[in-house]
Amino acid sequence: MDVKQLRYFLAVARTGSFVKAAEEEGVAQPSLSQMIKKLELDLDAPLFDRLGRTVRLTAHGEALLPHAEAVLRSIEMGRKAVEAARSASRGTVALGVIPTLLPGAFAPVLDEFRKAFPEIQVHLTERTTENLLEKLRLGELDIALLVLPIRHPEIVCSELFREPLLAALPPGHPLAGNGPVALRELQGERLLLLREGHCLRENVLEACTRARADFESYFESDQLDSLLALVEAGFGVSLAPATAARRNSGCRFLPLQPPAVRRVGYALAGGHHLLPVHRTFIQFLRKYDWKKLIGAPGAAEAGERAAPRAGG
Repeated sequence: MDVKQLRYFLAVARTGSFVKAAEEEGVAQPSLSQMIKKLELDLDAPLFDRLGRTVRLTAHGEALLPHAEAVLRSIEMGRKAVEAARSASRGTVALGVIPTLLPGAFAPVLDEFRKAFPEIQVHLTERTTENLLEKLRLGELDIALLVLPIRHPEIVCSELFREPLLAALPPGHPLAGNGPVALRELQGERLLLLREGHCLRENVLEACTRARADFESYFESDQLDSLLALVEAGFGVSLAPATAARRNSGCRFLPLQPPAVRRVGYALAGGHHLLPVHRTFIQFLRKYDWKKLIGAPGAAEAGERAAPRAGG
């Protein structure tokens, strides 16, 4: 029994799928399956029931699960204990970011951080919120950047900034002027959404519910850029964060009336030891001038109006 076998075992238990576990771990599915099989042979016990394309823990697997988590957590704590002796300007930060934040909001920030602290290595993971929270809990990540609120007994969060949501319209849309647009003026149109699991989807649906606007869900994707490309081509409308508007010049982005925002912050696993290098990164985030990143047309005004009533 070795650490890699236990990590693969936990990935399969978490995802309920050998294929998804292999994708998460960045290995070929046959290699992962072979490692699990060897672990079962070493323990002389089946750990999973294979049910078509999904798998489920056996009683033996359930018994192993907490011990496997404890082993990996202990190893991670040992790694961090060694790094703790290092300077606050040298070391490693294991950072997780949700997909809708990384390109527009945090890629420029990470570039500035790298230039300011060249001896700090940032190991980046891009996943959905649920996956990042699990990796935080297991000690596989030090910090996660995501959308608030997060309700999890083992996770603590802090807000960094509030980002306006903007209406994304085709260039030739009748409402593609300069003023704010009410969601109810767009109801009945084809709404392009991210798939289940993306928090921006929930932000968009919440904004529509608050505005009492009904839409036809026409297309769903895992990529915000795909949705905006379809908006530009006239396939429908969508809502996008202000930082996405900065990177896309093909759509018309207008502030909403009433305004809508999403709260962006960082999350830590409660009780996990923060190294000096982690505190350096967090301090950088807290002092960063986020206003310069959300300066899309109409975004600043929308953010100012929306801030008092911001929600998750």
